[in-house]
Amino acid sequence: MKTIFDKANRDELISRIHTIDKNSVAAWGKMNVYQMVKHCTVWETWILGVNKPVYKQEFIGFIFGKMALKRMIKDDRPFSKNVPTSTAFKIKEQHGDIAAEKLKWIALIQQYENYSNPTFIHDFFGKMTKEQVGILAYKHTDHHLRQFNS
Repeated sequence: MKTIFDKANRDELISRIHTIDKNSVAAWGKMNVYQMVKHCTVWETWILGVNKPVYKQEFIGFIFGKMALKRMIKDDRPFSKNVPTSTAFKIKEQHGDIAAEKLKWIALIQQYENYSNPTFIHDFFGKMTKEQVGILAYKHTDHHLRQFNS
């Protein structure tokens, strides 16, 4: 199973991030390229514990979160297209400095080498193990890179 904690996987993701540019177009979803890159930087800061947005775990997550997590990370299959985005991670601004956001994103991906956020609780899945976080973080990044054909 691919995990973001593996250096080779991080390097592969970073190489793919480098291929994103202002002309990249989504194969699916509502985000433009800037919104996707910004979404990913905000999401990574949350997972890494750099940014702890205020959110409530969704009620349905209490009921189905653990089951959904197991289904999503049980194998190397990528996430389905059009997986819903939590409100806290929806980027409203349409335009910005894509190159600067890519550099932030890459720096955040590199921080997984020394990951330590034992109190992390996902807004839908709840408390997760480090192994689960690694797989989810890899799949999340892969999902958005595939979304923009990278």
